[in-house]
Amino acid sequence: MKVDIRSATDAEIGQLGLMGSYSYGGAFGDGENNAAATGVKPEWTLCAFDTDATHSNGQPLMVTSFSALPFTTRVNGNAMAMAGISTVGTRPDYRRQGLVRKIMTQALADQRDRGQSLAGLWASQAAIYQRYGFAPAGMNRCYAIDTQDINLLDMPEVGEEPKVVRCSIDQGFEPARELYKRFISQRTGYLHRGKTLWMNNVLADKADDGPLYIALAGSLEEPRGYVVYSLRAGKVVHKSRPQEIKIRDLAWLDLAAYRSMWRYLGSHDLVGRVAWGNAPMDDPAAVCLVEPRLLHTRDEEGSWWRIVDVSRALAQRGYQHDEDLVVQISGDDLADWNNGCWRVRSQVAADGTSAAQVTASTQSPDVALSIRSMAVLFGGMYNARQLTSWGLLAGDADNIRRFDALMATQHAPHCPDHY
Repeated sequence: MKVDIRSATDAEIGQLGLMGSYSYGGAFGDGENNAAATGVKPEWTLCAFDTDATHSNGQPLMVTSFSALPFTTRVNGNAMAMAGISTVGTRPDYRRQGLVRKIMTQALADQRDRGQSLAGLWASQAAIYQRYGFAPAGMNRCYAIDTQDINLLDMPEVGEEPKVVRCSIDQGFEPARELYKRFISQRTGYLHRGKTLWMNNVLADKADDGPLYIALAGSLEEPRGYVVYSLRAGKVVHKSRPQEIKIRDLAWLDLAAYRSMWRYLGSHDLVGRVAWGNAPMDDPAAVCLVEPRLLHTRDEEGSWWRIVDVSRALAQRGYQHDEDLVVQISGDDLADWNNGCWRVRSQVAADGTSAAQVTASTQSPDVALSIRSMAVLFGGMYNARQLTSWGLLAGDADNIRRFDALMATQHAPHCPDHY
C-alpha cells in the first residue's frame, strides 16, 4: 500500500464529509455535504490517501481525514492563533498503521510555519490524543435546576440589578456579539467568534430543543449581560412545570447583571428545569444561590490543548506578574523544536497589559516539565504547585512559587464552542 499524505482537493472534500459521517456516527450529518465538508476549506485539511485504491467516483481513496480550522483564542487576556483540529478519523480497515501519528507530526510542523502556536480539539477519545501531547484545557460545568429553586442570596454590595428584557434574535444578536467580545477579553480558552461560529454553535437550529431567544440585561444599546436559550414543553415529568429551558450561552460584565439573568430565568413559572451544559468552572452561580446544591452540579470534559511552538506561545500569552525564569521542556517527540531550555521574561505595565521575551537558554533550568504538563499549566487548568505535588514538575520551592506566579490566569480556562 502506498499512502499519500496531503491536503484534499475541492473535488475530494466530499470524501472528507463521508469520513466524518462514518467516523462520528452522523454527528456532523450524513452524506457528502454535511457540516464536516461544508465547514472547511481544502487548504485546512491534511489527509491520507491510498493511491492503490479508488473511491466509487474514481478518486484516490481517502483513508484518514484531518482538518485544522484557523481560530483565534484568548489566553489570559491576549489573542493567540490556534489550529482547531476536527474531523479526525481513519477507515477501520486502515487503523493501527500509524497514519494519524504521521499526519499529526506533519500538521504540527505546518501549524508552526503558519504561526499557530497552539492546537486545540474536542477529544472523541482522550487516549488517542494524550499520546500526541494534548492535555485538558478546561471543563464544562453542568447545571440542572428547577425554577422554584432559583432563590438568590441578598448581596447588597453587588449593587442594583439591571432589568432583563427578551428580544428577537435579529434584535439581540449584534448587542450580544459586541458584549461577548468584552466578556472574553481577559479570559482564557474562549474563541473569537465570527458569524459562522455563532450560527454553528450558539444559534444552531436544534428543533427538539425548541425556538431560541435572547434576553439582555440592561438596555439594547448598552447591555451588561445576555443569555441565549431555548424553551420547550414536554421535557420535564411534572404536572404543572413540564417545560425546559436550555441555556446555550451566557455572558456578563458584572455580578449584578449575572444575578439578574438568573432571576429572569427563575420567573418562568411553567419551567421545571433550567439546564446549562457548558458553564465555566469559575461560574459564580454557587455563590449567588441560597441552596447551590440544587444546581445539581457536575463537571464534564471540555476541550484539549497542545503547545505547538512553546517559545512563541509563551511570548504571546498574557501575564500578571513580572518574572524571569528558565524553563526546561523535554520529551516532545512530535515537535522536537520545543525541547530545551527557554528563558521567559515577563513584564506587566501599569495599565495591566503585558509582554514577554522568550529566548533559548544555556543556563541551568529553574523548573523542568514535559510538553503535556506545560499545556495544562499554560491555560490555567492546573497550577505549578499541583503539578509539583503529582511529580510532574521539578524545581525548588522558591522557583515553583515564582513559576506559579508567572503562569497564573485571571479566570479558569473554558471553551463553550464545539468544533
